[in-house]
Amino acid sequence: MKFKSLVAVAASALALAGCAVDNSGTDDAKPTIRIAYQALISGDLIVKNNKWLEEALPDYNIKWTKFDSGADVNTAFIADELDFGTLGSSPVARGLSAPLNIPYKVAFILGVAGENEALVARDGSGINTIADLRGKRIATPFASTAHYSLLAALAQEGLSASDVQLIDLQPQAILAGWERGDIDAAYSWLPTLDELRKTGKDLISSRQLAEAGKPTLDLATVSDEFATEHPDVVDVWRQQQARALDVIADQPEDAAKAIAAEIGLPAEDVVGQLKQTVFLTPAEEASAEWLGTEGKPGNLAANLQSASQFLADQKQIPAAADLKTFQDAVYTLGLPGAITGS
Repeated sequence: MKFKSLVAVAASALALAGCAVDNSGTDDAKPTIRIAYQALISGDLIVKNNKWLEEALPDYNIKWTKFDSGADVNTAFIADELDFGTLGSSPVARGLSAPLNIPYKVAFILGVAGENEALVARDGSGINTIADLRGKRIATPFASTAHYSLLAALAQEGLSASDVQLIDLQPQAILAGWERGDIDAAYSWLPTLDELRKTGKDLISSRQLAEAGKPTLDLATVSDEFATEHPDVVDVWRQQQARALDVIADQPEDAAKAIAAEIGLPAEDVVGQLKQTVFLTPAEEASAEWLGTEGKPGNLAANLQSASQFLADQKQIPAAADLKTFQDAVYTLGLPGAITGS
């Protein structure tokens, strides 16, 4: 598909998406920063709940729009509806590869998947191992990190997508289908995941897949156009994200309270869920292992290229993008000072 056709499709999809938009405090005289967020256990929700961006950038309107998956965030970027967005590493790898070739860059790592994403089998389904999934109905949000991890888990056991019945459902729809008995297993993330675990059992987690060489991450991207025109704003935005990481590390109860207010769960539940994700320190963000430093993109680029190759091998995309594509898509301007304050 040509890019113009993708834009037309994206615009139509957005019109039907019914995304939740927070336009509180909008001033028509100010320029607007458009941010996509998801109901993920991450510092992004701490920044939103505390209105840190609104305080740090008083000359801008901050428009927060909730999305259900990274695929939807990609669609919004294609339609030029976003400046910043939260999505997983698999959707980012897909977005930076053909045919999408989305003009955005990774500017922050929100978290590394651990037990916060997992493949769960429903009690009574007769599934005790991944090998037992053959012919079974498995739900996951397509083009998400969970979808990527599910394919990786199947591949470890010599199974392919054609060996099971894959169903494309968003987390809340997964829960509804689970409760009706319409699906046998699901790969999803918190907070929905903990609801599934009440009547199911983990077969494998994203932490285990990471240890086997298939890590997944929650990332935050910025459009190329916005990053070029407003690098100072990107720095401020990253500083607030780094501030949230410090709160998660040093004041987990305060972090849980802010996140709970955004996703509608008791704060005590969120405290436990925070422990299931691996959160980096601001210094680690700017290390060679992750984002890297200015002019020297880190190992994140190789991680994304590996994900692109896996998606191509699974015939999820036509072909993998090369490593340079991903190195160019890691936003290192101002690192590490823009995050650590050094």
